[in-house]
Amino acid sequence: MARIDKDPVKLPFIYQFISGAVAGMSETIMMYPLDVVKTRFQLQINKKALATSSVAVPKQPEHSSILSCLSKILKEEGFKNLYKGMSPPLLMEVPKRAVKFASNEQFQQIMMKKFKLKEVTSTVTLLAGTFAGITESLIVVPFELVKIRLQDAQSDYRSPIRCTRTIIENQGLFGIYAGFESTIWRNTIWNASYFGLIFQVKKFIPRAKSTTKFQGIRNDFLVGAIAGCMSCFLSVPFDVVKTRMQGSKKTSSGMCYGWAWQSVFLIYRTEGIKGIYKGILPIICRYGPGGGLLLVVFNGVNELFRMSDHYFQTLK
Repeated sequence: MARIDKDPVKLPFIYQFISGAVAGMSETIMMYPLDVVKTRFQLQINKKALATSSVAVPKQPEHSSILSCLSKILKEEGFKNLYKGMSPPLLMEVPKRAVKFASNEQFQQIMMKKFKLKEVTSTVTLLAGTFAGITESLIVVPFELVKIRLQDAQSDYRSPIRCTRTIIENQGLFGIYAGFESTIWRNTIWNASYFGLIFQVKKFIPRAKSTTKFQGIRNDFLVGAIAGCMSCFLSVPFDVVKTRMQGSKKTSSGMCYGWAWQSVFLIYRTEGIKGIYKGILPIICRYGPGGGLLLVVFNGVNELFRMSDHYFQTLK
């Protein structure tokens, strides 16, 4: 289902919500092993940083590349561990991606109405993406915390429920919101960049002809992939901080992470530029094509809704 020369009719919130949910589920199932690799990379702390720690921190397994990490997991932990901790993201992706896309569309419409604009502008896409990121963060933090704890190579947790119960017992109810501030920074930067860049990149790609569905799918994938890659570069330092904050206590307790920006500078000071961009390659490998896949599926499901609405209207 492709975008055509004519601007598509805006759909009700519930349709956009469902389209976002389907897109999120599809992307998660296909790209999840790279998320496990990303987490393993980000939980690695180099020797210089460990030397500054006052608390003994168990050494994480070292991985030099995506392939070495994948092969080591397969060899030592088995295929199922490539999908370890997947149930929280699957439960999370339905509301997360649904809220991401649906709230972005709604915020765009609200701002266009507020400022009496006839068409979407780059400023509107940036602001709508920012507000969508904040909204999304409220939902995802508990799920991502459990996912990170399960993905950690040093983790002893056997199930999401056991993990959640242990966190609440040891840290209280608010313990499941560890890393909330860094998640807001990551999500607002990623969403603002992603939706803002989609708007800009579309200007440089010829619009698909109404008779060629493949061109529309190709364009959506290219636009989403470019926007996804660039958004990762801008937001990954906060993703590293979030992962460190949400990592298991015995992995991360030796490092004193405070506020998000403070933690970014701490990691940069102790581990250098490589430290704040740890896991960037698996992130791009996931959210580059993943960003394209999200946009293709979201627009495709929306187009199915438009076609079904048109069909039922012709029956009246």
